[in-house]
This record gives sequence, structure tokens and C-alpha cells, in this order.
Amino acid sequence: MKRILTYPILEDANGSSILEFLKQKHYSRSVIVQLKKTENGILIDGKWAYVNHILKKGELLTIQLIEPGEIAAKTPAIQKKPPFSIVYEDQDLLVADKPAGMPVHPSVGHDKNTLADAVCDYAAQKQESYPFRCINRLDRDTSGMTIIAKNAYSSCILYEQMRKRKIGRTYYAIAAGSVPIKGTISAPIARREHTIIERTVDAAGEPAVTHFQTLFYGSGLSFVKLWLDTGRTHQIRVHMRHIGHPLIGDFLYNPGDNTMQRQALHAGTLRLLHPVSGQPMVLCAPLPQDMKAAAEAFFPAAGIFRQPQPYDAATF
Repeated sequence: MKRILTYPILEDANGSSILEFLKQKHYSRSVIVQLKKTENGILIDGKWAYVNHILKKGELLTIQLIEPGEIAAKTPAIQKKPPFSIVYEDQDLLVADKPAGMPVHPSVGHDKNTLADAVCDYAAQKQESYPFRCINRLDRDTSGMTIIAKNAYSSCILYEQMRKRKIGRTYYAIAAGSVPIKGTISAPIARREHTIIERTVDAAGEPAVTHFQTLFYGSGLSFVKLWLDTGRTHQIRVHMRHIGHPLIGDFLYNPGDNTMQRQALHAGTLRLLHPVSGQPMVLCAPLPQDMKAAAEAFFPAAGIFRQPQPYDAATF
């Protein structure tokens, strides 16, 4: 898969080297190295150029990102609908609404029917080729949006946004008991001793901050909106148990509860800057049927249950 980006050189870039220009555009060192090794990866006015070339106003810098063919190696025999919904897609990223029960990556005991496999098949059907680069992972039984970068440049930009906490994520959950109207949970999280899966609040762990707001209460349960400052493994599930309100259906942190067949947690909204254009994006994924049915059953006073909405300014 090839992605071509063009940059007309303006006055502010006059006298800079191509290397300096690319670094200002947040191209990572590894992407620049890849471009130097790619035939016609860096062109000035259609001619190959070294990265130490000094730019002049009026020149046209062309960057050609050519992706390895990892994904296209698996070509399905027939066209089929992907087992995930596509919230947004362009040349630089794919935002998938992952269903509950689907692991993001292959792992021990879950090496098939992963999101990586599904994206692989989907890309092959479109005759596209790019490695599977997932920016924000979700637990197997958590539904909702995850971002896949379709080229090396968008990948480094999106990972940098994630590292600097510029990708806003709002989740929706059904929790046991009457959760306070709103609050912030700041409690470090570490792996529980003698297990590779379970996490726990531990003073020696990594900092973790979760904000929440209760939207509805009924039937001894709360429907809660949550957003994160950090992204620790199982963060919401661990924090909600920590304050005495574990998620329903959570076999790990609320064992014995079978109100739902999986933890009632959905990644419903995303806020980010487009990795190439820089334009703000707000994306929403509707509640899956199992959570929607549960919410309508447990909170009848809410009427027709509202789907996730874009962020309001007061949230951030």
C-alpha cells in the first residue's frame, strides 16, 4: 500500500533541510530511515533528494510511504462483510467498532478470530496492504472503538498523541450499586501477585486516573460514563471494584455475577486529531445490543435509552 504526501514549501520552511522539515512534521526517526531506503521515497519537484537538501520556497516535497505486504498475504476467496463495524476509514487510519468476545491480538488460547485477523481479511478484500498497528487496545470482552494506523507516519503520530494523552476516550458501563454522581479515582495499578492476568490497586503500581459520571440509577445498578487520563490494563474494571462498584458480568473482578455474559463496558466515543490533516475528530459507536437491552431493562425511567454522544466541553 502506497501513501503519497505532498508539501509545498512556504516561506517558513525556506532554508531548512528536508530532515529538519520532516522532524517538524513529527516524522519519527524510523520512518525517515524507511523513506531513505525507499526508491523515490523523498522527491523534490519530482526528483530524488537527500535529507540534507536545503529547501527553497516554491519547491514541492513529495513523500512516498510504501508499506510492507503483511496484511495482503492473506486473501479471502470470497468477499464478505467484516465481523466489526467501521466507524471511520481513510488512507491513514481505520476506526473499528470491535464486538465483545473478539481479542485484539492473537494470544495463548485465543489465536483465532481476532481483530487483527478480521482487519487482515478486510484489507485483503480491498487489495490493500499494511501491517496491523493497533493504537488503543481493548480487553477481549470490552466492546467499542479501536484505532488502526494504516501507514507508518500515521502510526507514529497517533502513538505520540496517545503518549501525550491527546486521544480522549469515553467508556460506558453498568456497575453494581449506587455509584456517586461524579468523581475521580486516582489509584495506582499493578499486576496481582502469582497471576499474569489480574490487576489490583497497589501503592507500588503505575499511576492511574479514572473520571466518572453517573447518568442513570435503577434496579440497584448504575449506568456510568467514564473517561481516562491513563490507560492501564483493566483500569476501569479495577478502579470500579476498588470503590465498591464492580461492573456487572465481570468474571474477573465481580465473580459470581451473571447479570450479563461479559463485563458491561463499551468504548463509546473517541476524540483525536487526524494524524495527517490535524483536524479534530469526534467519533461515536452506539451501544451494542446486549448493553442496550440491559440498560433499557434496568433503567426504564430513562425512557428510550440514549446512545453515546460526542464529548461536551465540560467533560474535558
